[in-house]
Amino acid sequence: MTAIRIEGLQKFYGSVHALDGLTLSVDEGTIFGFLGPNGAGKTTTIRMLTGLAHPSGGKAWVAGEEISQSHTVAARIGYLPEEPAFYTWMTPLEFLDHVGRLFGLVSTERKQRALELLERAGLAQARKRRIAGFSRGMRQRLGLAQALVNRPEVLFLDEPVSALDPAGRKDVLEMIEGLRGQCTVFMSTHILADVERVCDTVGIINQGKLVVEANQQELLGCYTLPAFELEVDPDQEEALRAWTDTLITSAWVRSAAVDGTVVRLVVKNVQAARSALLSQALLAGLSLRRYEIVKPSLEDVFLRLVNGNEAKQ
Repeated sequence: MTAIRIEGLQKFYGSVHALDGLTLSVDEGTIFGFLGPNGAGKTTTIRMLTGLAHPSGGKAWVAGEEISQSHTVAARIGYLPEEPAFYTWMTPLEFLDHVGRLFGLVSTERKQRALELLERAGLAQARKRRIAGFSRGMRQRLGLAQALVNRPEVLFLDEPVSALDPAGRKDVLEMIEGLRGQCTVFMSTHILADVERVCDTVGIINQGKLVVEANQQELLGCYTLPAFELEVDPDQEEALRAWTDTLITSAWVRSAAVDGTVVRLVVKNVQAARSALLSQALLAGLSLRRYEIVKPSLEDVFLRLVNGNEAKQ
């Protein structure tokens, strides 16, 4: 089943094309990473899917409802903006009770739901404290809790961990991971490591257009280049650079980059590299501390697609 379907969505601000014919779909129950550099159109997309902005063209459906019917869509979704706002004089219990009232929950259900979500967010002990005294990480976890009050079918998260410290990021990402299968999560971000950690499927957007949409492992398999890394002893940096300068002339080497005592080689022919690298390094008198075939990373794929403007075939 499809939780989100977008067809040719556009948003123009005068001559600026913030979104230019976006088309994608997101399966039910998955965590979808909407990835792109700042200004790519991620927030604009979420604002239209949540009914906070109107498209200039195209159509989209969320939880089976066309987004033009925003009054019915709103009851079936949750939304956490990049900078959530609170009534800071309230306690978390009071705030979640207020959100529950907006969704029409009865008193007993509001109380039960608030306590359940505060426990999940790690805020049970702080449930009677004023929100004004909360850290950024605590506020973000409370924001995620409020987005779940109505048990949404689709949850939209706009840069949910971009301003958090490592501990805060870990807490929020664990909450997001725990939602897999319970609802569909559409998470925009520019932090590649977070997408690698929690997302099933990835869509990369740049300059208002979709560059690629694929399962994360499929994406890594399609776009990564075979690469090797070799690391030498600290006193062999100069020797490593000299060896790399000669190696780059080999027909099976695509590119080489030296960073201190480590050289990263992108190759055209993996078998030729396997056969030649170790023997040539030993002949050059290099003492290897590490030799490995580098696993693909989402960062490699992202930079190649966005900077190279490639598209998935």
